Amino acid sequence: MPLPDHFAALFALIYGSHLLAYFGLGGALVWWNRRHPDRRIQKDRRGEERAGEEMRRSVLSLIPISALMAGGIWLPAHGYSLFVPLELTWLNAAIMFGVTILLYDAWFYWAHRLMHWRPLYRFHRVHHGSLAPTVWSNYSDDPLDASVHEGFLLIAPLLLPIPPAVLIAHRLLDHINGQIGHAGFEYFAGPTARSPWPGLCTTFHDQHHELFRFNYGNYFSWWDRWMGTMHPSYDTRVRAMEAGGLPESSRPKATE
Repeated sequence: MPLPDHFAALFALIYGSHLLAYFGLGGALVWWNRRHPDRRIQKDRRGEERAGEEMRRSVLSLIPISALMAGGIWLPAHGYSLFVPLELTWLNAAIMFGVTILLYDAWFYWAHRLMHWRPLYRFHRVHHGSLAPTVWSNYSDDPLDASVHEGFLLIAPLLLPIPPAVLIAHRLLDHINGQIGHAGFEYFAGPTARSPWPGLCTTFHDQHHELFRFNYGNYFSWWDRWMGTMHPSYDTRVRAMEAGGLPESSRPKATE
């Protein structure tokens, strides 16, 4: 399906799609979570109490995110980029999709670390109001915070020949990854979600919300392991989930 040529129409389409994906996947995950209460990660907290506020903030923060993505599609299509987007072939799509995943993982890690820097943390503090995140927490951000984390959607297509379909596929994956990562219930704990593999499961980002200063990554654990920001209990907790439950652990005091 051809994308709208007018920026406003493109923005409206992207924003509407974001809302549909947010409430659609969120509703499906809530349905699953209610049927599997044993998979709740933080047993003593109920983040669902903040659902209404998180939804309101998400509806607003998806506005700048959608505008950035619309710019990342519209500007290259009108010649305002370093390279013309590649022809959409299976090979080009596979290569550029892999490139976007690796680059965005690095972007997210360092953008996330930046927003935890004291002068900027006041913009990220909104997101950390969710100590026990839920599926609705993913976009519960200050608009500036959301723009920093998702600025990749605009910058990357201006510097790299990313076909629009690849950017859309990347964004869809990141949306799914984000809502699952904030869900507060474990779905995918397994060997590939812990050392020596670089994959992640929901427990990874849940620990970030619980303890603040660990686990800044998005798709992979590489950057956290390299930079010493990996929570020391993460791999142990994943192994415990593989065995059917979370260990009772002494929780360090959450600090900002």
